[in-house]
Amino acid sequence: MVESQGNCTQLRSTLRLLTDRLSPSFIDPIMTESAPQSNQDKRIAAILPAAGRGQRFGRAENKLFAMLCEEPLWFHTARVLASRPEIGRILMAISDQDRPVFEGPYAKLVNILRIELVRGGSERTDSVRAGLDALDGDNSIAMVAIHDAARPLVSDADLTAVFSRASKTGAAILATPVPGTIKRKINSDDHSITIDRRELWVAQTPQVFHVDLLRQAYDRYRGRPATDDAELVERIGHPVALVRGRADNIKITYPEDLWVAEAILNRESKGG
Repeated sequence: MVESQGNCTQLRSTLRLLTDRLSPSFIDPIMTESAPQSNQDKRIAAILPAAGRGQRFGRAENKLFAMLCEEPLWFHTARVLASRPEIGRILMAISDQDRPVFEGPYAKLVNILRIELVRGGSERTDSVRAGLDALDGDNSIAMVAIHDAARPLVSDADLTAVFSRASKTGAAILATPVPGTIKRKINSDDHSITIDRRELWVAQTPQVFHVDLLRQAYDRYRGRPATDDAELVERIGHPVALVRGRADNIKITYPEDLWVAEAILNRESKGG
């Protein structure tokens, strides 16, 4: 089993300060007057699908419990969103199997970030739908940001950009241009042709939508497989804007990705 256990001293200090500021008991005398007075002023709900097992990670328990600089992976991801003033609610869709862990050893962290735990499903779409259902009746929410719980490195600048674009267009996602040469296999002899990559992008998250638009897409969803929520929105005829994101907004898929994430976090904490 690979865990991230490198030199994170400076980063841990920064993260603890941020966690303290997110705690309900913390009062910042400088920010009090300018900060929103209630969640009614915050217009975006974040949904984090977290019910999958992450089988490619190669461990029995959920990969979101893997430690990154002495904090669980999911906590890094949720904390980035919780620090944003636009985010009014964070809903994490979890499995029944993992609920005792979130409500036991990690209950304090869940409470610090005011995360609402909802029952996820076997498919990503089931988990997102559970989050949407939990938002029923909350008229303060204008947009929904769906973000991979295993993607802890999204930057503030990218969040600002995708939130802004989605507010104008109704649907926007972070994405990066395909950097390398792309080949397509054309027969059983492994012959290939080269694909023009100039129009090809790799989708990231968050994927951000006006809440009514996303509900409409899910109301029309009939089970045909989709790789992400943007595809469901595209199916109902609404275009999805691409917002160029940073290449280091990686999703933790394999154990060695933790070492990459640690290096990026340490670089950011040093102002690199």
